[in-house]
Amino acid sequence: MTAIKGATVLVTGGGRGIGRMLVEELHDRGAAKVYATARDPRTVTHPHAVPLALEVTDPASVAAAAEQAQDVTILINNAGASVRASYLDSPMEDVRRDLETNFYGPLLVTRAFVPIIERNGGGHVLNVHSALSWLADGTPYSASKAALWSQTNSLRLDLRPRGIAVTGLHVAYVDTDMTSGIDAPKSDPRDVAVAALDGVEAGAHEVLADDTTRWIKSQLSAAPEALYAQLAE
Repeated sequence: MTAIKGATVLVTGGGRGIGRMLVEELHDRGAAKVYATARDPRTVTHPHAVPLALEVTDPASVAAAAEQAQDVTILINNAGASVRASYLDSPMEDVRRDLETNFYGPLLVTRAFVPIIERNGGGHVLNVHSALSWLADGTPYSASKAALWSQTNSLRLDLRPRGIAVTGLHVAYVDTDMTSGIDAPKSDPRDVAVAALDGVEAGAHEVLADDTTRWIKSQLSAAPEALYAQLAE
C-alpha cells in the first residue's frame, strides 16, 4: 500500500482532463507536493501545483524534468494522445505517433524517475491505460495501449524488489477534450481520478474505472468472434 498523504507526486499531462482531476484529488488527499506537467506549463491552473514543462517523447525534456523533480515518490504516467490514424491509409509517421506518445513516452519517463523514487525510499508508478488495451478499435491507439498494459505488467515484476509498486488504470470514454467529438456514454474525470488513487493507496495491480471497462475485461476469455461481433456490424 502507498500513502498519498505527505507524498511528492508527478502527474504527466496534468493541465487538463483526467490529469487535472488527479492533481486536484492528490491535493485533497494531502500530497505534500504535486508536479503537474504539460507541454505548455501555463495550462496548469491548480494554485498549489508545481507546473513543469514536459514533452514525454523528447528524452532531453524528460531528463530536464527529472532534474527539477528530485523529490518524487509517486509517478503518474497520464499523458497520452490519439491521432485517429488508419493502419492502411495514414502516413506511417502518424501510426508511429501513438506508439511514441502512449508506449515509449511513459517508458522514457519511468526510466528517468525510477532511480529518483528508489533513492527517496520507494513509492509507486501509476500508468493510465484504456479499455482499448483489450479491444482493438481499428487504430494504432489501441495497439499502443495494449503495449503499455504489457509494459506495466513487466515493470511491476522489475520494480517490486526496488520498493516500487505499479498500478495500471483502465478506463473507457471519459468526458475530456480528447473525446469531445465522440457521441457515447462518458465517465466523469473526477470519478476516474478517485478510483485511480484509491487503487494506488490500496496497492491494486489494476483499476477498472467504469462498467464498460469491467465488461470488456470479463469477455477476454470468450471467443474473439463474440467480442468483436458488435464492431463488425
